Amino acid sequence: MSTTTETKTTTTTGEKLAGRVALVTGGNRGIGAAICRSLASQGAAVAAGYSSNKEGAEAFLEDLLKSGAEGSIHQGNIGSAEDCRRVVGEVVERYGQLDILVNNAGITIDKPVLKMDDEDWNKVLAVNLSGAFFMSKAALPNMVERDYGRIVNISSIIGQRGNIGQANYAASKSGLFGLTMTMAREAAKQCKNITVNAIAPGFIETDMLSSVPEKVLDSIRSQIPLGRLGKPEEVARVVHFIAADASGYITGQVWAVNGGMEMAGA
Repeated sequence: MSTTTETKTTTTTGEKLAGRVALVTGGNRGIGAAICRSLASQGAAVAAGYSSNKEGAEAFLEDLLKSGAEGSIHQGNIGSAEDCRRVVGEVVERYGQLDILVNNAGITIDKPVLKMDDEDWNKVLAVNLSGAFFMSKAALPNMVERDYGRIVNISSIIGQRGNIGQANYAASKSGLFGLTMTMAREAAKQCKNITVNAIAPGFIETDMLSSVPEKVLDSIRSQIPLGRLGKPEEVARVVHFIAADASGYITGQVWAVNGGMEMAGA
């Protein structure tokens, strides 16, 4: 789900999510780590999913706990349906409930369509799209039983605009829009207190952009009306807004957090 970690301080700033339990896939780095801290700052207990870097995940958890937050880490392969079910089961067993699910984990394998092989396509779709489906399917029964739930799918502006060399990534992130709206409709049939929404970040300052040449980043900035890359915390703030009880009338929506890039055109 995620690999590295970074040290930042989590400060409790409110109680909008007091008593809630949140599971964030890819939760110990980048946008996922910012989401965990943001949810914890509002009083939620946070379960952070990760894939393989146990040391990094443990360091992230230690930092989170030092801030006074309640949390845990859970290892799993988001591309495996069985692992998705197991991780959700672990969280429910530990906390007795699961109120908020943030499907944040994602990978890229960038190649032009003519050079993209079957594995390149299938692996990205399995993690970015199928993983969100299996995590949500596993989480929904507990939410329905408890008559409350928030599911937030982290998509991307690439799913809205496409991007050269990212057919697999764009397809997976675009697929999250249809999945979000369908699950929102179905969840509402089961329980009026369950919402499902998506967030489509633009270009955010994370490890995913660390290998991009500065000249390319300058070109990207020139396409953004606000003239800069976004910060993980700016995406995280939208997540904790959607996750709050007071946002219960918002469902089936896609929230763009991109500095105006979507309206800027190609």
